[in-house]
Amino acid sequence: MFHEMTIAGLKRQLPLCKVTDGLYIGAFIMFGDVEITVASARELLKKVPDFDIMITAESKGIPLVHEMARQAGRNDYIVARKGAKLYMQDVISTEVDSITTDHIQTLCIGKKEADQMRGKRVLIVDDVISTGESLKSLETLVNQVGGNIVGRATVLAEGEAADRDDIIFLEKLPLFNEDGSIK
Repeated sequence: MFHEMTIAGLKRQLPLCKVTDGLYIGAFIMFGDVEITVASARELLKKVPDFDIMITAESKGIPLVHEMARQAGRNDYIVARKGAKLYMQDVISTEVDSITTDHIQTLCIGKKEADQMRGKRVLIVDDVISTGESLKSLETLVNQVGGNIVGRATVLAEGEAADRDDIIFLEKLPLFNEDGSIK
C-alpha cells in the first residue's frame, strides 16, 4: 500500500508501514532522493525565520539540513548524534522515544556543538514531525546549552502535529488505517 502526495511540487509514493494494529504511517524517506531534498530545502528556507545555526537529529534529517545550509550559504550545521563519539568533549545528552524506532534512543552533542548554539538563534530541522518526541529532545539539548530556538521546521507534519502552531511545515501527512484509508 502507498499514499501518493505532492511535496515541494513533486509527486511521491509513500509506502504505508504498520506501527500498531490499526495504525499505519506513510514512510517519507529522503535518503537517496536528491530531487525531493533540494526542493524541500528550498521551500522550507522561504518559510523559516532568520537563524544563526541549524540542528537536526541523526539520521533522516541530515540530508535536509545539509541542503538547507548549502542553499542558505552556511558552512555548518549540527547533528545530534545517537551516541557519544570519541571526538566529543563534555558530552551533553538526552533521550528520545520516537514513533519510528522500537527503542529509546540517546541524542548527544559535544562542547563544540554547544558552543556553536550558545546565545545563537537556532533552527531545529527534521524530515517529519509526528508525536514531537524527537523535537522535544532537540529542544532540550538547545535549551541546556543556552541556544535561542527561533523555529521548528519540517517537510511533513504527521497527524496531530499539523495542528500545532509552533511548527513550520510544507505538507500534512495523514495517519492511516490498516486498509490504507486515512484516519
